[in-house]
Amino acid sequence: MSAAALHPGLVRPRPQRRRARSRTYSLTVRALGPIALLALWWAASATGLLTPDVLASPVEVLYAVGELWGDGQLPDALATSLTRSGLGLLIGLAAGLTLGITTGFTRLGDELLDSSLQTLRTIPFLSLVPLFMVWFGINETAKILLIAVATTFPMYVSTSSGVRNTDPKLVEAMRSFGMGRLALVREVVLPGALPSLLAGLRLSMTLSVIALIAAEEINATAGIGYLMSQAQSYARTDILAVCILVYGLLGLTADIVVRLLERGLMPWRTPQGARR
Repeated sequence: MSAAALHPGLVRPRPQRRRARSRTYSLTVRALGPIALLALWWAASATGLLTPDVLASPVEVLYAVGELWGDGQLPDALATSLTRSGLGLLIGLAAGLTLGITTGFTRLGDELLDSSLQTLRTIPFLSLVPLFMVWFGINETAKILLIAVATTFPMYVSTSSGVRNTDPKLVEAMRSFGMGRLALVREVVLPGALPSLLAGLRLSMTLSVIALIAAEEINATAGIGYLMSQAQSYARTDILAVCILVYGLLGLTADIVVRLLERGLMPWRTPQGARR
């Protein structure tokens, strides 16, 4: 006799089926939020609720993009800012990855370095701006190192946590087969810590854009921050809006890059929300 017959109050379980969604549908839904914000911005500007001295209209911002691109200011500023952000990010990722592997894989490294690094991690990187200006002056070195410091610690924390969570039985098994320490890190530990590494990469790339904004406040003579300071002097809210949008697009692009890496390196992972 079936369980349903013995217990009349029970119902037959129905497994939840995943609804397939096309890429077009997903992209359309994701675009609804930005389109709605753009429509509200345009409506507020058209009705006079948002005056040009507060924020320029979308049309004026588009004209400003054409003006800055036409005279070469925007391409030059983008190249300068991307170079600063990219160099700082590479230094920060390399430092965070090396330190994370050292403290996560070796007991001596953990005892020597982790407490000091955790203390340094709690210091806001913005508080280092005056000190970096004293140490390195107002040249590119201070800007790049500020971005490097900001991006080191998210990568360090994620790498250290991912390395520590590697299956110890798997590590011991590979050691028993004679695998050396460097090969063990390369072939076993890092692949096992890949989800944590990508999470750290996402945080570091996002912080590189935030740190770039702060770095370009250090008497910059080129870059997006320099365009912003010039626009502020002349009350050009259209150019200010362009620069803010550029910073936002840089952060969005960084997030998209990490998502693509996740799909390529970990194709077995289910995207968030796929079952809802």
